[in-house]
Amino acid sequence: MIGTGVFTSVGFQLSSLQNTWAILLLWIAGGLLSLFGAFAYAELGTHFKESGGDYIYLSRLFHPILGYLSAWAGLTVGFSAPVALAAMAITKYLAPFGLQDNKWLAIGIIILIGLMHSFTIKHSSRFHNSSTIIKVLFIVVLIILGFSLPGSTASAINFTAPFTNDLLNSNFAVSMIYVSFAYTGWNAAAYVADEIDNPKKNVPKALIGSTLFVALVYVLFQYVLMRNGSRADLQGKEEVTFTAFTNLLGSTGGKWVSVFIAIQLIATISSYLWVGPRVTWAMARENKLWQPLAKKNSHGIPVAAIWLHVAISIALALSGKFEQVLLYAGFVLQVMAMLTVATSLVIKNPEAGVFRSPLKPLLQIIFLAFNMAVLVFTFISRPLESLIGIGILAVGVVIYFFDKPVKEVSQEVSRSISQ
Repeated sequence: MIGTGVFTSVGFQLSSLQNTWAILLLWIAGGLLSLFGAFAYAELGTHFKESGGDYIYLSRLFHPILGYLSAWAGLTVGFSAPVALAAMAITKYLAPFGLQDNKWLAIGIIILIGLMHSFTIKHSSRFHNSSTIIKVLFIVVLIILGFSLPGSTASAINFTAPFTNDLLNSNFAVSMIYVSFAYTGWNAAAYVADEIDNPKKNVPKALIGSTLFVALVYVLFQYVLMRNGSRADLQGKEEVTFTAFTNLLGSTGGKWVSVFIAIQLIATISSYLWVGPRVTWAMARENKLWQPLAKKNSHGIPVAAIWLHVAISIALALSGKFEQVLLYAGFVLQVMAMLTVATSLVIKNPEAGVFRSPLKPLLQIIFLAFNMAVLVFTFISRPLESLIGIGILAVGVVIYFFDKPVKEVSQEVSRSISQ
């Protein structure tokens, strides 16, 4: 879950929000909403015993078209956009070494990690687990340094600006999209449920435990960034972590921080290229158009799906600006997360061993209402990016009606043979 957004988002928030409490509130609210969502996904992930996440839940509990749309959104932006954005951010953070905006470097990293995930689950899990440990330790060390060393004289901390002005500003809702994107991944364990030992116990533990930990880390880290960089230095920029820690640690220290951020962003790419193809594979099993992606190699790896995700991620990295891709991807992810959390309301009497969401349905209703408000304000403030997101979903609907379920195709083949 600790990925691109936490290292890059606060610069965009500082462009439109003045009060530090308002910015910290964004990250606290994002953590709470992710926790409410994690409760719903824990219930869904233990109710269904198969990988596929949103696709399985929406298809089984609502309608196949919504499951199809979820997998389409995941393929085109949900899992591919974070890969592209992480690769783009790596080139930003390697700017001190003359690699800023190096598209070939971004493409090479995506391809290399795609290769790492194309052989066995053992290879994938080793690489993913080791890189995850590195990024967690890294951000914890940065937080400790940020609080223990004397802060920079140039600080973006401002608790005196009118707080209510920021809350009533439509840009507060737009900033929530950045935060929601940063928290993307809180539901990852539900996508690979059948690859987790004892899923009824470990899926809820992974979803809820990781969300609580990450929320705490995110809030503390945003404060550290603002404590060590001026508003002029940070606002509107992606490489805010490099700027803040260069102020704190000096030029050499800032360069080392950039290197480790690049390494942890590689871990982000790894996680999305591990989980995303499983969702695409789940859809491909049941829909004729995507059947070539339903194949796994001898080690159970959906290789074709992995490489389609690699190709789309590269295409996104080569097109559009960082902020624009982040916004329309975040818009789409917000819509699909709302639909999936809504499916948990359909489970009335879960079987024994299934996780039960606390305070149901209150927390789910809060999640849905808040996210709907964010979508409305985002559409008003950033109509172009919102329409791109809606357009992506509309294309998925059109493709659905030209596709056919595998069972239906098999029945047609059987009838033609009998004739």
